[in-house]
Amino acid sequence: MTLALPRRSASLSRRAGLAAGLLPAAALLVLLAGASIALGSRDVAPIDVWQAMTGAATGADATVIREMRLPRTLLAILVGAALALGGTILQGVARNPLADSGVLGINAGAAAAVVLAALVWGAMPAGRSVWFAFIGAGIATVLVYSVAAFGSEGATPVKLALAGAALTAVCGSITSAILLADPDALNALRMWQVGSLAGRYAPILLQLLPYLAIGIAIALFVGRPLNLLALGDDLASALGVRTGLTRALLFALVALLCGGATAACGPIVFVGLMIPHLVRLFTGPDYRWILPYSALLGPVLVLGADVVGRLLLPVGEVPVGVVIGVIGAPVFVLLVRFRKSVQL
Repeated sequence: MTLALPRRSASLSRRAGLAAGLLPAAALLVLLAGASIALGSRDVAPIDVWQAMTGAATGADATVIREMRLPRTLLAILVGAALALGGTILQGVARNPLADSGVLGINAGAAAAVVLAALVWGAMPAGRSVWFAFIGAGIATVLVYSVAAFGSEGATPVKLALAGAALTAVCGSITSAILLADPDALNALRMWQVGSLAGRYAPILLQLLPYLAIGIAIALFVGRPLNLLALGDDLASALGVRTGLTRALLFALVALLCGGATAACGPIVFVGLMIPHLVRLFTGPDYRWILPYSALLGPVLVLGADVVGRLLLPVGEVPVGVVIGVIGAPVFVLLVRFRKSVQL
């Protein structure tokens, strides 16, 4: 009894510390959201941002803020949370530290499906193209794990990464070939192809909001099944988890999150790879804490990269997918090189 009390006290103290840590993460997200609204090709003073947000101001600046930068910022928050949560769930389901929707080709599959649908049926609103993104993401998930599962070792981290790289190359080639074959009809998808928030305003936000919001809300409550799956299939089954059904539902949730994010702004990679590993440094392996932290820090990464991309060049902007790719590529190499130190 004397040993149990200090342990319980330490556990409660750790939970309180982790709960308190969500506040600075949320504050950082709010700060970057403000920077995203205020900064760009035309900087707007904070007081003007506030007046535009409250409806007290009119004019060009207010129009830019309300109709362009605010929807873009909100979409970046939703996409960042969706990609980070999707990567976290993938790593937990596969028990694979290298799992990520971008690395495993899921985003590329969703993008290829959207572009192929646009070629066949013409340009369509995001609310319709998102269904093709879901289908492409689901097919890519099944293909990658089927290929990687061949052999006696099963779907090891390196085999999954190789299968994902191969599928990404194939889907990227298909997407590029379609865009080159019909450049006029698919001109609007060129910037989207590399992952960009440029031009993604209120109509796209409203069309995709239900899918992303529902996916994010569900993902925040799957920490317990992920923790049980992390114990191994035998022990999870003994504790009452139907492992096959649970994995299938979680993969469907990943397709919803990553398909919706890809339909919104194209295939953005490495968010779901970097964020969960960063979060585990201070939360440990408990997915009940990894998920909410990832939902806050994923948007921080996307918003930060978007702001940097807007300010990097004197004219124009660098797409957010390119900025995150430059950051994420060396991180991925380090994770592969030192994968024994990043086991889940």
